[in-house]
Amino acid sequence: MQDLKIAYIQTNLIWEDAQANRSAFSTKITELSEKTDLIVLPETFTTGFPVDPNQFAETSEGETIVWMKETAASTGSVICGSFLMKKHEKFYNTFVWMRPDGSFETYDKRHVFRMGGEHKHIEPGKKNIRIELKGWKIRPLICYDLRFPVWSRNSYKNGEFDYDLLIVVANWPAVRAYPWTQLLIARAIENQCFVLGVNRIGTDLNGIAYSGNSGLIDPKGKFVSSAEPSCEQTLIATLCANEILQFRKDFKVGLDWDDFLLTSE
Repeated sequence: MQDLKIAYIQTNLIWEDAQANRSAFSTKITELSEKTDLIVLPETFTTGFPVDPNQFAETSEGETIVWMKETAASTGSVICGSFLMKKHEKFYNTFVWMRPDGSFETYDKRHVFRMGGEHKHIEPGKKNIRIELKGWKIRPLICYDLRFPVWSRNSYKNGEFDYDLLIVVANWPAVRAYPWTQLLIARAIENQCFVLGVNRIGTDLNGIAYSGNSGLIDPKGKFVSSAEPSCEQTLIATLCANEILQFRKDFKVGLDWDDFLLTSE
């Protein structure tokens, strides 16, 4: 397990304009002050949220996947974020983890946002995934997933944690900024992990305002990096491997976690 350097981008999204959003992110990524291991973009980073998947969903061979492959290859960094995808005639809000070699993993949002009507068009995902980078075990979540602690629950078996870093990409409205921050902190403390929340800013064409409040939280629940609310910012933060390993060694709460069975239905 090595230190992990992450760039995360808090920005406005151009409503329903995938090409313009990809171009804007390309500019911001090109302007990074240093090379990072990972670049994290918000939820539905090509269109904003929610939009009609019949018009805007892409396939695994679509323009956004091609762009992510090219960007990861040119930067030498993993790039990740979510956008709408069509799979087997169904629509999903899909997090894509794109490696520089062009291979990728996907996670489909489990908890589609009923109050925003997302459940009318988007199929809920069925399973969590775990990804590895430089020895870090990483679990991605998407926005509303953050409210469901069982879904994000870490585990400790045979001396090993299931994951070390929880990444939450979001379009989380400003009116609920306080719960966003508190839930990120809670997930870090209860799971003895780093948590990175990456949210958008701006106001969409539905009149919903977003304040961002993106940041990286350590296993003790403290912010080690954070963006200014409602400001466009690209931040770079380093996750210290020794910090999380030592904390878990000193405070072995994982030994007392309850076992449970999680079903997908």
